[in-house]
Amino acid sequence: MLIDRFNRRINYLRISITDRCNLRCIYCMPPFGERKLRHKEILRYEEMLRIVRIAIKLGINKIRLTGGEPLVRKGIQEFIPMLTALKGLDDISLTTNGVYLKDNLEMLKAAGIKRINVSIDSLNREKFKRITRFDYFNKVWEGIEKARDMGFYPIKLNVVIMKGINEDEVLDFGRLAIEHPYHIRFIECMPIGFESNSLAFIPNSEIKKALVDRFGPLIPVSPGQNDGPAERYKFGGKGEIGFISPISNSFCQYCNRLRLTANGILLPCLLSNIEVDIKDPLRRGCLDEELIKVFFKAVKEKPECHVLNLDNNQKVHRKMCSIGG
Repeated sequence: MLIDRFNRRINYLRISITDRCNLRCIYCMPPFGERKLRHKEILRYEEMLRIVRIAIKLGINKIRLTGGEPLVRKGIQEFIPMLTALKGLDDISLTTNGVYLKDNLEMLKAAGIKRINVSIDSLNREKFKRITRFDYFNKVWEGIEKARDMGFYPIKLNVVIMKGINEDEVLDFGRLAIEHPYHIRFIECMPIGFESNSLAFIPNSEIKKALVDRFGPLIPVSPGQNDGPAERYKFGGKGEIGFISPISNSFCQYCNRLRLTANGILLPCLLSNIEVDIKDPLRRGCLDEELIKVFFKAVKEKPECHVLNLDNNQKVHRKMCSIGG
């Protein structure tokens, strides 16, 4: 099994299958986008499947597909069923911006995907357009509602609250969790890639206080076997509220994940610049044993904790769109 120097068992791999995205969220991309990877730089699906097979041998049993936006990549309708057919994975999920969700729900359900995370930072169409730079709110919301009607569960809505932009919608998302069976996840804006992200940061403690003041006490929910780092709460409604606080309340001591970028880099930590190349040995025609060594190298280099906060000068060089979150 993959166990790092700090006795954390690594059993979770997040795979960014593309760097491309059909939105340009203000905390993720500049207005005109980023330089796209060339086609030959991106891992082929068969290469990803080989990496996952090796990861399974090493104890990885949880996979999440991310991007960019995973549903924009050509051929994903064939790739996902091949991935879910692999033996040894207990949990496979998808994070999407929801633009193409409605048109892919039948495929996802047939492939065995049950859990979906949708990134949506506003329930207001005009504000959604301001944040994402595209007028796709209605399309995204139709996908979310159809997923609910088709029985996908849980449907987690990832929300980045930013000062001066959407902080006035905290209570609206709280009401949404009361009235519908959605799991709202408030994720702190991370200072990755853009200086303005530091200015937009609001600690989750302030969001939690606003919810408690309006709706009453939050009742803790015990984490499930395949849960991530969110602190989960109920408060009398159909859904849940969760807080992911990488900056104000680091959960590094429980981190169980590696990340695979679209161009074949293993990242031991989201909030660091450490990287291990797995594409080069893969394309040199190496045996599985050499790729196993790459995994162990990445785990060995996994830091005890990230050192990124709002008070130091350390920066993560990558943009969020190239990491997959």
